[in-house]
Amino acid sequence: MYGTVARLRVKLGQVAKVQEDMKQYEQLKIPGFVGTTVYRMDRDPNELYLTVVFKDKASYTANAKDPRQDERFRKLRASLVADPEWHDGEVIWSETAKP
Repeated sequence: MYGTVARLRVKLGQVAKVQEDMKQYEQLKIPGFVGTTVYRMDRDPNELYLTVVFKDKASYTANAKDPRQDERFRKLRASLVADPEWHDGEVIWSETAKP
């Protein structure tokens, strides 16, 4: 698997809008998409960390180059103080609790 961890600094009063923007991804069928998680930091409620996972680097790269993803990113970017800090890489271990 392959993905990214991003630090997002959200403009004051924009966290709810960012959450709504993120919900659009629930409807999309992006090839290779595995999952995403967004963390809101205790020390700063306007600082978010986003993780996104794809089945492989090729799927991740194809999504990153898709003009529709660029449109979605630009909408998100309008709610941010600055560009996100992106940290891309291979997922070497992951665990999900079994029921």
